[in-house]
Amino acid sequence: MQERADGNRLGRETSPYLLQHKDNPVHWRPWGEEALAEARASGKPILLSVGYAACHWCHVMAHESFEDEATASVMNDLFVNIKVDREERPDVDAIYMGALHELGEHGGWPLTMFLTSDAEPFWGGTYFPKDESYGRPSFVRVLNEVARIYRDEQDKVRQNADGLKERLKPRRRGAGAGPPGEAMLAALAPRLVQAVDPVNGGIRGAPKFPQPQFFGLLWRAGLRFALPHPLEAVDLTLTHIVQGGIYDHLGGGFSRYSTDERWLVPHFEKMLYDNAQLIDMMTEAWREQKSPLYAQCIAETVDWLLREMVAERTSPKGGGFAASLDADSEGEEGKFYVWSLAEIEDVLGAEDTKLFAEIYDVTAAGNFEGHNILNRLDAIELRDTETEARLAAMRHKLLAHRAKRIRPGFDDKVLADWNGLMIAALANAADAFGKTEWLEAAERACNFVSRRMTSQGRLLHAYRAGEAKAPASASDYANMIRAALALARVTGRRDYICRARAWTHVLDTHYWADDLGGYYFAADDTGDLIVRPFSGQDEATPNANGVMVSNLAALYLWTGEERYRHRAEAILRGFAGAMAENVLAHAGLLATALDSLAPALIVLIVPEGADARALRAALRDVSLPGAVVQEMRAGESLPASSPAHGKTAIDNKPTAYVCIGPQCSLPVTDPAALVRTIKAARGVTIA
Repeated sequence: MQERADGNRLGRETSPYLLQHKDNPVHWRPWGEEALAEARASGKPILLSVGYAACHWCHVMAHESFEDEATASVMNDLFVNIKVDREERPDVDAIYMGALHELGEHGGWPLTMFLTSDAEPFWGGTYFPKDESYGRPSFVRVLNEVARIYRDEQDKVRQNADGLKERLKPRRRGAGAGPPGEAMLAALAPRLVQAVDPVNGGIRGAPKFPQPQFFGLLWRAGLRFALPHPLEAVDLTLTHIVQGGIYDHLGGGFSRYSTDERWLVPHFEKMLYDNAQLIDMMTEAWREQKSPLYAQCIAETVDWLLREMVAERTSPKGGGFAASLDADSEGEEGKFYVWSLAEIEDVLGAEDTKLFAEIYDVTAAGNFEGHNILNRLDAIELRDTETEARLAAMRHKLLAHRAKRIRPGFDDKVLADWNGLMIAALANAADAFGKTEWLEAAERACNFVSRRMTSQGRLLHAYRAGEAKAPASASDYANMIRAALALARVTGRRDYICRARAWTHVLDTHYWADDLGGYYFAADDTGDLIVRPFSGQDEATPNANGVMVSNLAALYLWTGEERYRHRAEAILRGFAGAMAENVLAHAGLLATALDSLAPALIVLIVPEGADARALRAALRDVSLPGAVVQEMRAGESLPASSPAHGKTAIDNKPTAYVCIGPQCSLPVTDPAALVRTIKAARGVTIA
């Protein structure tokens, strides 16, 4: 593709977000050594703009300012302008979003940061309007003032840049704190429940995000310590999310978050990572409760995933999952998803519309800016089987009608870390519901990342249009290790353990921080960063360090190699102070600490000529997050360090042993007894 003569150099990029800006009159450069060298040579400050394809306010700022010739002229005269897709370079985004937070500003996208010609941040913000509004100065006024300060007040710029760079350096926080123990986690869970909205679920207030790490901690602590209230809080939250407007009741899949406290009005983009984490959480809840609502929602969301989110679907080498669907279509947020009463009546007819409108909160006036967001918040309980079948037929008709609309933008790049989340969730759901086609899709996606997003034994972060690019982050490795372990658990295939071990070796070699006790976000040979981000805090996705605690505990159970267990313990020690300082931000680490404190292992001893299908099927009826399931056949043996080492089959029948920590249950051959044994073994009472 040809670049613009005026200097916009995004035309050769593969990122859909960057390509959205290839025709801007702004002289955009992609992040990289060429752009950074140009800044150093020119002496100009850098204007760094970070966004992503499904970001509504990114589109607004683009239309207002980046497509405007006059604004672009000011940008081109005063700055070297660099555009970054935060999903393609999350490491770059992490550094400069961290700098914005250090300036005392709330984060968000678009991220607009001003850097020295050496890429050091000295000031920034998020969305700036073209004209003065929202209590914010106009963008051109900001540009001129920042350029003036950079030119005339170098001492102030240098002070800001040096101060920010110093505060961005990795450091170990809260020295002296010990890693979390079971007593601490048992006491913490009831306190955290108090932060949950008792009516609508979710964290109290608005906006409402799904918060999968927080609710995952509640779920796991509720199971481990036999606490009913955390489990009830998770169920309340999931039920309202599923029945709210954040869920696409026609096509399946979840939007990013709700702008209100009732889960009614979503920010309409659909992100792969949100859907992966919600599928996973609902699957665990379904194992315990067998809720038909969760089963229906999981099935519909996986159908959406396989229908709309598979990249390079027609290629025999395809199968990776795409990143996102935009919030906007035809320049309007949510237009693809909302309805009028009259339109629904045209499709369904008067009689069916009466029932549908009653259940899905549809009125002539609308529930959102004169339109209707479909939801069941006032009809949460499922109706009788006949009525629900009738409603399903109506939804099918409306979905077919909606398909004729102009669709939202589609970001079809494949990201290794988000794929890892979805592969693990899909494998877990396939196991729970006995869906071989879901498992096959998970394995295809794992093979896609393993084969098409790997170079010289190292993962790459992003893939699109035949090209894999961008250095892998620790999250890419951690989530793909988790995916491989999930596939090993479900399929019994040891080659997935080999993949997990190989990826862990790369992570240990290039990302481990000896002096800090944890993994850096970026590798030691990522050459275009001013610092290497280091954190245990979750964001919308789980932090790599928390994921790795669980992964390392599982690898220890699979292999018996002590180094894996020791490294998991080192991470928990390294972040002990940070966890004590900010519990909510480290919910993922706290949840996976249970895998280190009480690793769960289910061993299935299978005599020659027998199979473990009945025992495996029983596992659908009990939630034991993080558990390793190992099948041992004739001639195979467990590591000597395994608590089940030396166990044998009883009466030549497939036999299960449930081991939590160092203790193993008595042998079990009956599937129903296996479920009872797991429930008895997984819970403890902490005095």
